[in-house]
Amino acid sequence: MTSLTIELSEMPTIQHVTITDDTLSVDLSDGRTISVPLAWYPRLLHGAIEERNDYRLIAGGNGIHWNQLDEDISIKNLILGQPSGESQTSLQRWLNSRVAKV
Repeated sequence: MTSLTIELSEMPTIQHVTITDDTLSVDLSDGRTISVPLAWYPRLLHGAIEERNDYRLIAGGNGIHWNQLDEDISIKNLILGQPSGESQTSLQRWLNSRVAKV
């Protein structure tokens, strides 16, 4: 049996972020654009447009942080196609806390 190892030693950085109703897209420093379904990141999916647009690049462009949604996404996870690893219990607790604030 063989295994595939991906080396990400020269990781590109995020240059620009675009968020639509159903997609998160990032433009990378190497010229690529990666788009993933917003459903991969339930906190973004459930966030208001204003909350989704309130992000900042972190770690020198290696990640994105949404303060209001308490969400962080790394470029590594986007490149590897890894959706959020948040448990349903944690997500439900977060959703309940949002309802309680309204």
